[in-house]
Amino acid sequence: MALTTSQPRRKTRYACIECGTGAPKWSGKCDGCGEWNTIVEEPVDADPVVVVAPAVPARPITEVSSLDANPLPTGIAEFDRVLGGGLVPGSVTLVGGEPGVGKSTLLLQVLAEPARSGATVLYLSAEESTQQVRRRAERLGALHERLYLAAETDLSRVLGHVDQLRPSVVVIDSIQTVFDPELSSAPGSVGQVRQCAHRLVRLAKERDIAVILVGHVTKEGALAGPRVLEHVVDTVLSFEGDRHHTLRVVRATKHRFGSTQELGLFAMGEGGLEAVADPSEMFLADRRPGIAGSVIVPTLEGHRPLVVELQALVAASGGGHPRRSVTGVDPGRVGLLLAVLERRVNVPVLGLDTYAMAVGGARVTEPGADLGLALAIVSSATNVAVPADVVAVGEVGLGGELRSVGGIERRLAESARLGFSRAIVPRSTPEVDVGLQVLRVPTVHAAVDLLGLRE
Repeated sequence: MALTTSQPRRKTRYACIECGTGAPKWSGKCDGCGEWNTIVEEPVDADPVVVVAPAVPARPITEVSSLDANPLPTGIAEFDRVLGGGLVPGSVTLVGGEPGVGKSTLLLQVLAEPARSGATVLYLSAEESTQQVRRRAERLGALHERLYLAAETDLSRVLGHVDQLRPSVVVIDSIQTVFDPELSSAPGSVGQVRQCAHRLVRLAKERDIAVILVGHVTKEGALAGPRVLEHVVDTVLSFEGDRHHTLRVVRATKHRFGSTQELGLFAMGEGGLEAVADPSEMFLADRRPGIAGSVIVPTLEGHRPLVVELQALVAASGGGHPRRSVTGVDPGRVGLLLAVLERRVNVPVLGLDTYAMAVGGARVTEPGADLGLALAIVSSATNVAVPADVVAVGEVGLGGELRSVGGIERRLAESARLGFSRAIVPRSTPEVDVGLQVLRVPTVHAAVDLLGLRE
């Protein structure tokens, strides 16, 4: 049997990721800044940094071509919309989302089109077996001989796969399960995630490879791991959705190559994710006009107008503390609107159980939905339905006044396209010509009276 010699172990040290204070060993609290759980293990370069001449000298910015980083289209229009055309060679994209939302499904579909176009792509699964990924690819119709698959968690072997195949696109699912064998800390620890991310970013820049990292999220919805993980990558995508609904949303929270104002919408079906060409129509497909507590609101996600249905239901409280239950809307805004309606509109709702939701899996958190949500609450309390041809948009202040919101022309144009004929908006809304009647009101009180929602 041949004997192998072990490689010398890289020196490591412990330091705080917040203030940089060193420590002789791991401890729960940093002695420098007093923060908890910020001490991590990190490698130490034993040799001093050697100054060398740059491989490519600096040039005047006017001589730098903007065409050097043409994006590689993925063939999925909604995904490319968010990325501004596709994956940029040499870029690192971090995709985060809750377990089971469909991240692996999305990325297999993303890899399929470049493979069909002749590019070599590599999917490295650090959580599932190759057999599991193969079965999913069969279901999605993503099988192709240029799509390579491996199950690997060791960072050194991950780099070996890239050296061997020299792919154009690499997906690593997920960054929290990949580990550097030169660090003694466990996979998923702050030090491991940071070190592996830095090495993969360097790989992408050196080899001109588009790297996609899958990231876990915490129960609060934030990306797990050190904050530096979001800083070192070029693009951070949030993949959102409720496993009980088919709607899935891709949005960019950081994008060095384009805008963060675009939104990608998908529907999860038996054959994977399908682009939603008309999301507003999907949100309103099962709407029942004439129901008290229902109001149509034109919202704006980035540059994209979406018309959604907001519903509210109020009922007598069975206990001493009224219940508040919300789905898809901001609970803080609901509490604010209840107080405004009680004090400024003279509608007694603070003592009632209140349920509010955005229908169809939509998530509406912008202040522009305030007026629609307030009217839905009043409509439910008085059992008087809002007319079916009306949409409402506007921000509500603590004094009950209505304030204008941005993108009003796009919002109302989308409403008119869907067949609505009247829009209730704040009095300060600028003049627009979008094919529907614009009704301007100064306060929530005036909007309630205009629609005749009082008993």
